[in-house]
Amino acid sequence: MKIKELRELSNEDLTKKITEAKKELLELRVKKSTGTLEKPSRINELRKGIARAMTILKERELSESEVSK
Repeated sequence: MKIKELRELSNEDLTKKITEAKKELLELRVKKSTGTLEKPSRINELRKGIARAMTILKERELSESEVSK
């Protein structure tokens, strides 16, 4: 997903996306270990997508804490 699309999602939707991506990543890692993985580049895409979503959540958390000070 693009960063712009991720920024438009709510915090709950972002956490859902993260959990779904982590589940898919686990499945892909299992497939990789058994040798049935068709598209290895998908693992990197998922890892980067998870990192982007987590970064957005952290940014929001920090901005909320600055506002409350």
